[in-house]
Amino acid sequence: MQEQTHSLHLDDRRTLTVSGITDMDRFDEREIVLYTEQGELCITGRELHIRSISIEKGDLAVEGDIWGIQYGDKDKRSPLTLLGRLFR
Repeated sequence: MQEQTHSLHLDDRRTLTVSGITDMDRFDEREIVLYTEQGELCITGRELHIRSISIEKGDLAVEGDIWGIQYGDKDKRSPLTLLGRLFR
């Protein structure tokens, strides 16, 4: 599988588009944690809403009051789920 290009585009701290996502870990109205080609990514804020997501295409669009965007460990690409371990 070919790696996707990873990019972020933030408009007025209200709308964020992300490309190059590989998996979603968790989300609620204050935090979204996902995995990208560049490692773990945490988006924090208030009233966060996922407008659209496509893991197949690697795209995500988020709306809300965005307070922070923080990368985690670059080598942490995605947790290996039980299903992932079966097909490994």
